[in-house]
Amino acid sequence: MFDYKEYEKECDRVRKDNGELLSLFEDDLTNAGLSSKTIRRHLSNVDFYINEYLLREEPLTIEYGTAKLDTFIGDFFIRKCMWSTPASIKSTAASIKKFYRCMLDHNKLDKKYYDCLCDDIKENLEQWQDECAIYNDPDAPNPFDWF
Repeated sequence: MFDYKEYEKECDRVRKDNGELLSLFEDDLTNAGLSSKTIRRHLSNVDFYINEYLLREEPLTIEYGTAKLDTFIGDFFIRKCMWSTPASIKSTAASIKKFYRCMLDHNKLDKKYYDCLCDDIKENLEQWQDECAIYNDPDAPNPFDWF
């Protein structure tokens, strides 16, 4: 039987850990000389991914997030986020990649996870953008209607 209180407790633990990782990411972005607007955009994109999407069904840590990017951007983000555009897909993927690079650089992530994420982005970014453009076009057939 599903224990909602236990789920919430575990989500709170993961959010706390994620908060520390986001602070580390913010420090790196600041030290790289990025504008405050760019830093806010990267933090917002990553926060949504690791603290909303990865905790939706079960409390997943960032390591699991490297294997969930295709279902996030290629499906959930396109269908459920009303701000999804081909440009926002590219921006979100870039933010997530920067975040995971930061985690790798600070030994918070194994290289195999980072490499998997990078391969996923490289192989799928154009397809994600194309599917988003089609999904947002009211005259195009819905790419998510499989029947």
